[in-house]
Amino acid sequence: MDSGIYAVYTGLLARTQALDTAANNLANAGTNGFRAQRETFRGVIANGLPASVQSSQVGQTVNRFGVLGGSVADLGQGPMVATANPLDLGLNGAGFFAIQTKQGVRYTRDGSFSQSPDGQMQTQAGDAVLDKAMKPIVLPGGAVEISSDGTVSVGGGVVAQLGVFGFAAGALTAEGANRFAASATATAADATVKQGAVEGSNQDAVHGTMQLLLVQRQAEMMQKALSVFHNDFDKTAVDELSKV
Repeated sequence: MDSGIYAVYTGLLARTQALDTAANNLANAGTNGFRAQRETFRGVIANGLPASVQSSQVGQTVNRFGVLGGSVADLGQGPMVATANPLDLGLNGAGFFAIQTKQGVRYTRDGSFSQSPDGQMQTQAGDAVLDKAMKPIVLPGGAVEISSDGTVSVGGGVVAQLGVFGFAAGALTAEGANRFAASATATAADATVKQGAVEGSNQDAVHGTMQLLLVQRQAEMMQKALSVFHNDFDKTAVDELSKV
C-alpha cells in the first residue's frame, strides 16, 4: 500500500485537532490573562501498544508521520491594559497569582481583582486571592497600594505579601480560559506586579484569525488528498478483481 495515504491520514488528523486549538485561541483573544495553546506532536501508534506492533512494517510507516499529541500553554507575555481600579494587577515576567477555588488552589494571570463585602481580595468569580503563605488576603478599609514586589499596604501599613508563583515547564494544566492546575510544587517567581493594569490575552485577534484560516485550508487540502487515494484504491480494486 502506498505510504502516501499514511501521510495524508496523519496530516488530516493533525490539522483537525489543530483547528480546534486555533478556534479556542481566537475565541479567547479578548480574555484577560489567557495563555494561547500550542500543539505538540507524537507518533500515531507509538504509545500503549505492544513493541511487535510498533516495530511492524505498518507501524513504522505510520509513525513516520507525526500527529498532535496535545497542546501546551504558551507562557509568553500578554499586553498590559491600564485601568482605573487599584485592585487590578498585571504581572510582568513569568509567574502566576494563586487563588483558592472550590476545586482547590489554582493559578491565573488574570489580575482583575475586587474586594468582597467582608474585605477579602477576590477574583471576578469570587475566588479568594492568596498571599505567599497561601492564605486569603483580607483588606481593611482605606486606600490600597500594591508595590512592584507584591507588598499590599492599606493606609500606609503593610497588610500582606501577594503570592506570585512560578513553575517548571509542563507543570501546568489549563482549566477553562485563564486558570491552571499545577502538577508540581510552586516556587517563588521574580515577576513584577503592576497596579492599576490587567494583562490581556497573549493571542491577538489578527494572528489568531490568520492561523485559523491557514489550518482550515490545510485540513481541506488533506481531505481532498484522502479522497483521491480512496478513489485510486477503488479503481485498482475493481481492475484487479475483474481479472481473478
